[in-house]
Amino acid sequence: MNVMPPPLRLLLLAALLAAFPAAAFDQTHARWGRVLESFLSSNRVDYAALKAKPADLDAYLAEVAGIPAAEFAGWPRADRLALLLNLYNAATLRLIADHHPVRSIRSLGTLPGAAWRMPVVRFGGQLMTLDHLEHRIIRAEYAEPRIHFALVCAAVSCPPLRPEPYTGARLEAQLGDQTRLFLAETDKNRFDAATGTLHLSPIFQWFKEDFTAGGGTLESFVAPHLPPEAAEALQAAKRVRVKFTAYDWALNGR
Repeated sequence: MNVMPPPLRLLLLAALLAAFPAAAFDQTHARWGRVLESFLSSNRVDYAALKAKPADLDAYLAEVAGIPAAEFAGWPRADRLALLLNLYNAATLRLIADHHPVRSIRSLGTLPGAAWRMPVVRFGGQLMTLDHLEHRIIRAEYAEPRIHFALVCAAVSCPPLRPEPYTGARLEAQLGDQTRLFLAETDKNRFDAATGTLHLSPIFQWFKEDFTAGGGTLESFVAPHLPPEAAEALQAAKRVRVKFTAYDWALNGR
């Protein structure tokens, strides 16, 4: 099977932008929804099939890249954040599909973390990296810690890739649901009442400042989102120590 190399694909993406010059952006993110419906099952992505049939994904990325920066700036906050979350996840899937087969996103490139420093995201008239999109735009401008349960890095230990697009109209409910779903995964997050140990994903270690902004603690952040029994036990505990679980970087493919 002939596979288009990334540079040629970016040229094609630029050409596709002309197909969406003036149309109002679809705030339901229907094309991205079709990608998820077609290639995602039980939090596993069929990257081989996506690589073979990327038309909807490429069209969605073209639509997003074609949004004028000034127009985007005038959207409601929830619509802007929903788009950025979908864009990050869509660009990540395209990056993996471009290099598939691959064992892990960390296998890409020669230096550690190279995948996040590749210029693979077209947005707002710029070509940027996943790192820039996450840290310089999403984290810096929106101050919403729950984005860490919505952004997916193509690894088994990531939060689950939501099987529907994020939309501004439902974003609050979607982020709340993603947080509860992730904290209910006991291989990643759980509270051991017998030892007073709160086991948390390394995500809480890497981005601790996001979860404890304003003087909070990791315990106070997670307690309202844990399953009821675990939440009650955590709130009743006199002393709590936090321990971080292992992170599996294996590809979330199938």
